[in-house]
Amino acid sequence: MEFVLNYSVKSKLLISAGVIASASAIWHLLCILGGPSWFAFARAPQQVIDSSQQGTLLAPIGTVIVASLMFACTVFAFSAVGLIRKVPLLKSALITIAVLCTLRGLIAIPTFVTPTGLDIWQIVASIVWLYVGICFVAGSIEQYRLGKSGT
Repeated sequence: MEFVLNYSVKSKLLISAGVIASASAIWHLLCILGGPSWFAFARAPQQVIDSSQQGTLLAPIGTVIVASLMFACTVFAFSAVGLIRKVPLLKSALITIAVLCTLRGLIAIPTFVTPTGLDIWQIVASIVWLYVGICFVAGSIEQYRLGKSGT
């Protein structure tokens, strides 16, 4: 525990973002095992739900790709704070992830209100990804401030 206490606030935020990204990746992968009802609960596109029902490859392959991208976010976050070795393109990846996660958090705001009312799932998901985006922004700033290696 003392190990984590030595990190800056920005590094702790980046660690939390990496943990959230990994948890999200695992959740996505569990949808493959859970089947169509899990994909529907996760608000997957209808094509993915249909693929899961029909047993075609779109659902599992698409889900593995999305989960891999989320795990990549974890790798970059953990690399930036020194939990794992430095990876190539670190600074560029941190900035890209920060922008994408922040946009994901903000872009869903118009979808909060549906014909059936507020979509609580979208609200929670958007808040979580906005938080992750902000954490990656903080991590990016710290990387440039400290002048750590990576491009």
